[in-house]
Amino acid sequence: MSRLPVIPTVVVAAAVATMIALGFWQLARKGEKEAMIARYADAVELSGKIPFPRTADEIPQALYRKSEIVCDEITARRTTAGTGPNGEQGLAQIVTCDLEGGGTSEVALGLSRSPEPIAWRGGEVRGYVSNAGEGAVRLVASPPVADLEPMARPDPRDLPNNHLAYAVQWFLFALTAVVIYWLALRRR
Repeated sequence: MSRLPVIPTVVVAAAVATMIALGFWQLARKGEKEAMIARYADAVELSGKIPFPRTADEIPQALYRKSEIVCDEITARRTTAGTGPNGEQGLAQIVTCDLEGGGTSEVALGLSRSPEPIAWRGGEVRGYVSNAGEGAVRLVASPPVADLEPMARPDPRDLPNNHLAYAVQWFLFALTAVVIYWLALRRR
């Protein structure tokens, strides 16, 4: 073989360049995520109470901080797996509340051993603001309400930071593409 095929070589080179760029992007994201986790770890140590976040813009400054709400009305109840402060497992009793002053939020009231919903009817709850999914937060009660057992305090170190693994994956994809293309050229 005297010449490289132009179009396949360009396509493979573009794909490899894209995969390498994605690998470096993931490395940059790793640094950003580490900085965010460090910022949240600092927030855990702050003792002052803050208003419960009502908008998406308020969430980043409120995560892992002390807050309180008044649950005017419970609109939903559920249980899910939960963990106590010493690693013990139980069922987290979670309610969705209409909040005093407007808005809704989930509140993790505490741990129980029974899946039966508790008879709590609402009221004031103190605790920590925790992530509840993309763009949502919940209050993890501390102290727990209605004779429930305490839940583990939200910890920013539990946030996933898989960006190094993703970067390695992209670099391996690029290497694999080069090796496969080289083998295909040799066979030709």
